[in-house]
Amino acid sequence: MMNAVTQASKAGVANVKLLIDGEFVESHTTEWRDIVNPATQDVLARVPFATTAEVDAAVRAAHAAFATWKHTPIGARMRIMLKYQALIREHMPRIAKILTAEQGKTLPDAEGDIFRGLEVVEHAASIGTLQQGEFSENVAGGVDTYTLRQPLGVCAGITPFNFPAMIPLWMFPMAIVCGNTFVLKPSEQDPMSTMALVELALEAGVPKGVLNVVHGGKEVVDALCSHELVKAVSFVGSTAVGTHVYRLGSEHGKRVQSMMGAKNHAVVLPDANREQTLNALAGAGFGAAGQRCMATSVVVLVGASQQWLPDLVEKAKTLKVNAGHEAGTDIGPLVSRAAKQRVLGLIESGVKAGATLALDGRAVKVPGYEDGNFIGPTVFTDVTTDMDIYRTEIFGPVLVVLSVPTLDEAIALVNRNPYGNGVGLFTQSGAAARKFQSEIDIGQVGINIPIPVPVPFFSFTGSRGSKLGDLGPYGKQVVQFYTQTKTVTARWFDDATVNDGVNTTISLR
Repeated sequence: MMNAVTQASKAGVANVKLLIDGEFVESHTTEWRDIVNPATQDVLARVPFATTAEVDAAVRAAHAAFATWKHTPIGARMRIMLKYQALIREHMPRIAKILTAEQGKTLPDAEGDIFRGLEVVEHAASIGTLQQGEFSENVAGGVDTYTLRQPLGVCAGITPFNFPAMIPLWMFPMAIVCGNTFVLKPSEQDPMSTMALVELALEAGVPKGVLNVVHGGKEVVDALCSHELVKAVSFVGSTAVGTHVYRLGSEHGKRVQSMMGAKNHAVVLPDANREQTLNALAGAGFGAAGQRCMATSVVVLVGASQQWLPDLVEKAKTLKVNAGHEAGTDIGPLVSRAAKQRVLGLIESGVKAGATLALDGRAVKVPGYEDGNFIGPTVFTDVTTDMDIYRTEIFGPVLVVLSVPTLDEAIALVNRNPYGNGVGLFTQSGAAARKFQSEIDIGQVGINIPIPVPVPFFSFTGSRGSKLGDLGPYGKQVVQFYTQTKTVTARWFDDATVNDGVNTTISLR
C-alpha cells in the first residue's frame, strides 16, 4: 500500500498528505483542520489546507501527464479500471471502517457508499463502447463524415462529506478512463476514506500525474475553478457553494456540472402497500442521519393515507441510534457539532412556526457515546410550505409531513418547490404512476422506490434548483461532459487527376 497518511511528530496525530505527480507529499501549509470521529470527538488525523503553489503544482502535473495519457489506448485504460474494481472489492471492509470512523454512518451504509461508487468504476471499464463516435458514409458525393470523442485535458472534482467514497468514484474514474487527467479535492471533514481509494487507484496502475489530490476550503476551490489549465469542474455539495463554483468556473471558461441541494418529497396514495411504504419512508428519511442529498425529507400524505401518520411515527421510534460501528445501529451521528447545532436550530424554528413535533429526537442519549453528535428520528406534522423546515434542506434525521386531498394537489405542491433532485410516489395504481411521472417536474422519479438514484448505465439527472449545467454525473451523459466532439468530413479520390473545378458555393457536391 501507498502512504497517504503519516504520523506527525509534533501534533501526535496522523497527517493526511497531498498527491502530486504520483507522490504523496507533506503539505507546507500553516493551516490544518482536525478530522474528528463524530461519535466520540476523538481526533483521527489532521488535513492540510493546500497552498496556492501546491494547487498549481497539482494542476501542472496533471497537465504534463495529459500529453501522454491522452494517447494511451482505450484497452489499457479499461484494464486499469478492471483491476481497480477488483481492488476496491478486496479492500471494501477496511475502507468502510475508516469511513464510519470519520463520517459517522453505519458500517453497512459505509459499505453501500463504497459499492455505489464501485458500480461506476465497473461501468468505466465499458469505455470502449461508451466513447465511440458516429460515422456516416457518402453523405455527399464521395464524402464521409464521422465524429471523434476526445478528452478535454485537466479536469477537477470537488466532493462533499456525506459520500466520501461514492462521489469521488463518480468523478475521477470516468474522467480518467476517457483520457483526461484529474485533480480531486475531497471534503476536508472526512478525506481519509477517499485517500484510501486513491491509493488503490495508483496500485491499479493509474500513472503518475494522471490523478492528483489537494485538500482545503474555499481558497483551494477557487484556485481550481479559476486555473487556466483546468478545462472542466465537477461539483457535488450545497447549493450555496455549488452556485459559486458554477459561476466562477463558467466565468473562467470551464465546463461545470454542479449537483446541489434538495428537498425530496415522497407522495403516498391510500392504495399503496402500507408496511412496505412505511419501511421505505423511515429508511429513506432517517438513514445516514438524513445526510443524503437524495434523502426523503418531505412526506405528502394524500387523502386517506393521512391515517397512516401514527404508524409512521411508531416506525421511526423503532430505529436504533448509536455509533456507526456498533452492531444493529440504524442511525449514526451527524458529521460534526456544527451540523448538529444547525439541525437543532431548524427543529426549534419548526416548533416556533407552529408545526406539531410528533416525534422529538433532540434529547436522545447514547450510552458510552455521550459526546457524540446524535439526534434521533424527528417527525413534524401540520407543516405548511412557508415554514423554514419545509423550505430549507435540513440535512438531518427530520421528516416533515404535509397532507393534501388529491394526487393533483400533491403534484402541484411538489412542482412549486424550487428543488428538483428526486421524488417518490407510493401506489399500486399504474394509471396514477404514469400520470405522476409525466406531470412531475423533478429530474429523478421513484415509483415505490424512495431514493431513485439510477444505476450507472443511466445518468444522475437532478434538475431545477438542484443542478447547474446540463450534463449529469456518470452514465452516458458524463462521457459527453468529459469529452469534446470533433467532427471530421473527408473526401478521398481514387484518381489524382480528377478535377471537379472550382466550387464557390457552400455545397459539398
